[in-house]
Amino acid sequence: MRAVFTHRFTVPKSAIDLNGHVNNIEYLRWMQDVATQHSAECGWDIERYIETQTSWVVRSHHIDYLRPAFAGDALTLVTWIAGFSGQTSPRRYVLRRDTDDQIIARAETLWVYVDGRSGRPCEIPVDFRECFEVIDDEGLALALARGRPVPA
Repeated sequence: MRAVFTHRFTVPKSAIDLNGHVNNIEYLRWMQDVATQHSAECGWDIERYIETQTSWVVRSHHIDYLRPAFAGDALTLVTWIAGFSGQTSPRRYVLRRDTDDQIIARAETLWVYVDGRSGRPCEIPVDFRECFEVIDDEGLALALARGRPVPA
């Protein structure tokens, strides 16, 4: 079980819009990619979703863009699951610039677990829930991402 997943990358030139900074759609793409990577690392890869005939769909995204990011910026995207409730699960994200440790964006996606046959929401199975530790505190998540000791 891995409570927090961290992905480091460099902003490619292809992510830049007419304003000279990262296009908003890129944040969504990065969030989806990191959620998929975290899921796979915890044993829920594409093959397992195919096997269980289930998947996740997005009900909502909320992104607070705090600072612009530019081509060549080294970024760290941190994600974690903030809870489970029946058929839904909020996942949070913090995107940080490595050079100055500034938070670029904060986000949350509300994911809905769905039956692949019907396309309708279904209960999140216990074996999925057991693969992920829930963290509802951003400070704790960021401390874990940096490998810092967590207060008792």
